[in-house]
Amino acid sequence: MNDSETPPGILHQTYPSAAKGVVDSRRHAITLQTESASYALAFTDDAFLLRDAMRGVRLQLEFQKADLIQIDEEIESTIVVFGGARILEPSVARARLETAEADLARSPGDGGLKTAVRVAHRLVETSRYYDEARELARLASTSCHLNGHCHFVVATGGGPGIMEAANRGAHECGAKSIGHNIVLPHEQQPNPFITPELCFQFHYFALRKMHFLMRAKALICFPGGYGTMDELFEALTLIQTGKIDPIPVILVGRAFWQRAIDFGFLVEEGLISSGDVNLFRMVETGAEAWEEISRFYSLPA
Repeated sequence: MNDSETPPGILHQTYPSAAKGVVDSRRHAITLQTESASYALAFTDDAFLLRDAMRGVRLQLEFQKADLIQIDEEIESTIVVFGGARILEPSVARARLETAEADLARSPGDGGLKTAVRVAHRLVETSRYYDEARELARLASTSCHLNGHCHFVVATGGGPGIMEAANRGAHECGAKSIGHNIVLPHEQQPNPFITPELCFQFHYFALRKMHFLMRAKALICFPGGYGTMDELFEALTLIQTGKIDPIPVILVGRAFWQRAIDFGFLVEEGLISSGDVNLFRMVETGAEAWEEISRFYSLPA
């Protein structure tokens, strides 16, 4: 019998599954030998997997787990939304401003409270981006879940702020959305709007960023801090150097981006070419961002 005539599943019957192996491995008498760490199956031995020398294996596991689950969930492509974790839902931002103003009224000479009020005012102004991210996610999610396959699935870093808003917009119209969370030294948890089956946790930033881009058909950046800038410039660098195919990169909020990054200065200094500023577009709203994506892919109106 040649390979083409091998009955389906026969190779899987030759070796027991790893799961069965785990069960079978526990059917033994307890002795000094079987209680030794060396006797544990390698893939069930946490202490072994966490050794520095096993970093390459852990990197592979982080890649494959998220990849295989997305295949299982039929995630064909994604719309990646980046933005500040500190940007608040408008009602929350207004409530914090009221609290800050009340605190200052009780201690009008406190410089720290004056700063808190100033920051709270700015967060009320930027809270509009929460609603814009939510609307963008709604538009993408209602347009592109086709024939059981999931196209343009909203993917975020899984945290609060703009990430929460985007996951929320997808959740509110019954669509799947992804959260690529990262383990941090301080307490954090995924926002409640991520599809549970698509809520991932990463140890390695590099693998997380790889998953952001490997299925991405567009990248939308709302105002944010170091993390947002890091993710934006990594994507622009990969497009600039031809390491990934061009995709729409859309910056929402012209006033913010023109002040935060002086792209013209980089051109004047000869550090990027004049054509490099065409790797992205600036818009004001989530709806305009979706229009840019629709135009790029010739999607039906």
